[in-house]
Amino acid sequence: MDIRPLHDRVLVQRTEESESVQHGIIIPDTAKEKPTRAKVIAVGNGKLLESGERVPVAVKEGDHILFGKYSGSEIKIGGEEYLIVREDEILGVFSE
Repeated sequence: MDIRPLHDRVLVQRTEESESVQHGIIIPDTAKEKPTRAKVIAVGNGKLLESGERVPVAVKEGDHILFGKYSGSEIKIGGEEYLIVREDEILGVFSE
């Protein structure tokens, strides 16, 4: 796949959060929320300021991020689901 997001956008793929069953309660797949963790697949060039200066994106390919529940736009490429989010929708970077 060869795709590059524009400006301050980041292409990510959701990662499954660890699932632990406590007290015998099993939540069906239809009731589960989508994960808010993802792996960065591709990064845009950065935000272009009015002065003409470009500010690079703070994350890089391979980083693992947290993002808001209602962030981004879902897309499908080659049967895989991805999400395009703006840099300001990324809440943090974490290590696995």
